[in-house]
Amino acid sequence: QVQLVESGGGLVQAGGSLRLSCAASGSIRSINAMNWYRQAPGKQRELVAAITSGGSTNYAVSVKGRFTISRDNAKNTVYLQMNSLKLEDTAVYYCNAKILRSSGWLGDYWGQGTQVTVSS
Repeated sequence: QVQLVESGGGLVQAGGSLRLSCAASGSIRSINAMNWYRQAPGKQRELVAAITSGGSTNYAVSVKGRFTISRDNAKNTVYLQMNSLKLEDTAVYYCNAKILRSSGWLGDYWGQGTQVTVSS
């Protein structure tokens, strides 16, 4: 059994900051890519940021320069530091990870989502 548990969402004013966390637990051998997605009402889920096991990162154009993804491999945790938040960043944010389980099974796992609301 593998779980991804997110935390850190909430309500923030435009221009403010939030930090999301996502911790993986269970019978894990290793974690490959860890990603943050978001889905706003009426829109498709989109990739916000990604980080490889080696620390290489990639960002959506809309968040580049404002968001920073990082990970702590010892804690099986990925973070998303969000600065200079805009109204259009309002969405449910989902953690996603490619995890190799102790059994040898490689799976694609998702967290339950955490709401981020940016107000004016």
